[in-house]
Amino acid sequence: MSDNLKRINKFLSEVGYCSRREADRLIDAGRVTINGTVPEMGTKISPTDEVHVDGKLIENTNQKFVYLAFNKPVGIVCTTDTRVEKDNIIDFINYPKRIFPIGRLDKPSEGLILLTDDGDIVNKILRASNNHDKEYIVRVDKPISQTFLLRMSGGIYLEDLEKTTKKCVVKKIDSQTFSIILTQGLNRQIRRMCEYLTYEVETLKRVRIMNIPLDVPVGEYRELTKEEFAELNNLLASSTKTYLDNKQQ
Repeated sequence: MSDNLKRINKFLSEVGYCSRREADRLIDAGRVTINGTVPEMGTKISPTDEVHVDGKLIENTNQKFVYLAFNKPVGIVCTTDTRVEKDNIIDFINYPKRIFPIGRLDKPSEGLILLTDDGDIVNKILRASNNHDKEYIVRVDKPISQTFLLRMSGGIYLEDLEKTTKKCVVKKIDSQTFSIILTQGLNRQIRRMCEYLTYEVETLKRVRIMNIPLDVPVGEYRELTKEEFAELNNLLASSTKTYLDNKQQ
């Protein structure tokens, strides 16, 4: 099989249309065509094939990728499906190029989320998601006890997932506020951990992803610096290697 052939999800990722995971969802939904035909999952294409998504031709323009750090407000949803969710992150930012969020941040939460049009870096970050730091500041509805800190940091068993959260770093800031650094990204993880210990989260803000700090006002974004991007790539290379090494053991 020719080296010029590549899977359709990889093509959509490399041209900056979406992540491979999102591409698989589009293919499964029948929204992608190759030369006018709806493909099967895993179909490979050649450079001469025409790919359309929702009837629009997708071309590889080899343009420079965008990497943004955005301070998401409460109430905004991290989805690219602008047809279904009116309070979506894409319409809120209204960036002149097509971009998509890396991972997600719950609607009731605020803080740092990264966006890009580089599908490959999305794959690297999501693949290494259990090996890199994400830091949050959380306020709960009642005073924090020493037992709460110890239980949170030691891992909480989430019954519906049948798994215990990884050990993490938890520090008390004031009577009802703490910081927590996670190295995994389970759905609503912090809120569910707190609920297990009979605490309710009042506010939750993500203040750091790996080496990228939250340093812009709510609702605003900035581009990553060259130095931040270089360090991010170094951290991802290390995280991915750790992930692959652990997987082979």
